[in-house]
Amino acid sequence: MSDRRESVDWYLRRRARLLSIQTNETYAALALAAATLIALVWANTGHSYHAFWDTPASLALGPFSVELTLHGWVDEGLMAVFFFMVGLDVRRDLTLGELRLPGRALLPAAAAVGGLVVPVLVFLAIAGGTEGSHAWGAVISTDTAFAIGMLALVGPRRAPRLRLFLLTFAVIDDIGALLVLAVFYTSSLDLVALALAVAGLAGVWLLARRGVWRSPPYLVLGIAIWYALYRSGVHATLAGVLIALLMPVYNVRRDDANGAVEVAALYRQAPTPTAAMILREILAYAIPLNQRLSTVLPPYVNYIVVPLFALANAGVELSGEAVRAAASSRITWAVILGLVLGKLLGVTVGAAVVLRLVPGSRLPGLDLPRIMGLGALSGMGFTISLLVAGIALEDEAASDQARIGVLSASLLALALAATIFRLGDWLRPLPEGVGETLPRPVDTERDILFGTPGAPSVLVNYADVTYEDRWRLVEALWAIEPMITSGEVLLVMRHRVTGPDSLLAALALEAAYAQRQWTSFHDSLAALRGEVTEERITQTAREEGLDVDALLERVASAVDEPKVLRETLEVDGLTEEEGAPVVYLNGKRLHGVFNRWTLTEAIRGEGS
Repeated sequence: MSDRRESVDWYLRRRARLLSIQTNETYAALALAAATLIALVWANTGHSYHAFWDTPASLALGPFSVELTLHGWVDEGLMAVFFFMVGLDVRRDLTLGELRLPGRALLPAAAAVGGLVVPVLVFLAIAGGTEGSHAWGAVISTDTAFAIGMLALVGPRRAPRLRLFLLTFAVIDDIGALLVLAVFYTSSLDLVALALAVAGLAGVWLLARRGVWRSPPYLVLGIAIWYALYRSGVHATLAGVLIALLMPVYNVRRDDANGAVEVAALYRQAPTPTAAMILREILAYAIPLNQRLSTVLPPYVNYIVVPLFALANAGVELSGEAVRAAASSRITWAVILGLVLGKLLGVTVGAAVVLRLVPGSRLPGLDLPRIMGLGALSGMGFTISLLVAGIALEDEAASDQARIGVLSASLLALALAATIFRLGDWLRPLPEGVGETLPRPVDTERDILFGTPGAPSVLVNYADVTYEDRWRLVEALWAIEPMITSGEVLLVMRHRVTGPDSLLAALALEAAYAQRQWTSFHDSLAALRGEVTEERITQTAREEGLDVDALLERVASAVDEPKVLRETLEVDGLTEEEGAPVVYLNGKRLHGVFNRWTLTEAIRGEGS
């Protein structure tokens, strides 16, 4: 049995290492930078670059045909996959993430709006009245992949909230950029084709409403929608984001997960090929399509689609004449100053207004110097900036000047961000270990403890019992119970409340712990999957044999409220999902998914 488990753990470790490489944002940014460098070298050695990308590549099936160059297939075909992935992120954040919480989204939203408006004003102040003024959309967007990847390289090490802020900011930024692309950069419309595209989107909506969970029906409709938009005159890449916004997204349901466990047990009893296929299908069914595709697509988009786009669009001839023309071009300087200066000013001013008027938006590690650094970093427009430059400017020379501006702005924005981050660390250093180290030591008198104080490994969990996925973490924690009972691990449970019901549940848990009947009561609340009410707390306490009157009296006294709220503030803003767990092992924060295997591996790694 132990040999079998070791082999499974070895396989999981190997797969986890591979996935960490495939989804590493810094590696993705480096791949994009490498493709950009190759494009520049290729475009400046001989004449094959433009000849290759201008090669016609038509596709016809009966009366249906698409006539594009290789460059066009990348920009309108492959980039639809990129926008599809962006749309998945937007839909998930609107449904499950920070954007569904107006209070949490206020600061990044204000920064994003400032970062959309001010760059356009700067651009038009420089290039207004020229033929290139129509390219103002090139300065509105931030390249999320580049920005996130570079943040890992040049950002401060003790500000984990910066990444979450940048992700939320980027989603709002992407929404604005996509709207601009749809409204202002669409050619003459074919209303019949547009109506067919709308009908196709209605079909996607119906599939989602009917609970269709396999991807092929969506793929077939997606191709049809893309073709209809291509024929309509709307930039076909928008098909990707429109379809993604209709993809089913929700928290994984407990019944679906339990069904997968039951089928796995049947497979174990009779491991036939048919049973394996059924198990594979039920596992896929248990994960909503949005989350499934969000896991599958990033390696392909980050290492194939986006680098190919850079290869096809970043190839600008840097001859002395071209550089001199760009240096004296108002288009070039409008792009550079719009992205570098405009983004910095817009993000900083938008965030400063909220920080001044809404004191509750201030969080450790998310102060104005660090936000200014993110504002500078957001000047790395790149992907959508290059796309808009190619669409808006038909003159090749003007388009090249805008591209030089985009490339120059990305380098300048990176250097400026690194400088601001360093100055911020020097002038106003962050407290040691914000978010990444345990906010305060274990209190053996007041903390909820399981195990032996003084154990070699201490696992501290902050979570909301009303968080819908709490039951999963409960299963993972109790799966390592042998390590707790043996004295190897001390488990500390702390609270993270997100609203009145959540606070009520946390106070009830404190009252149950005072009666030394915490575990079963806690697990029963977690099994409610977020549907925790005063009536259910009372019913659960009665079923678990607690002294209900004493419990309700302690809850009403609010004697534990300061402790609960203090614990909540210690980890506020450290995760993308409200109420999601924050876990520390021996004082260091654990990242990634939490299950029996990952927790066991982390504990063993600390002990080795």
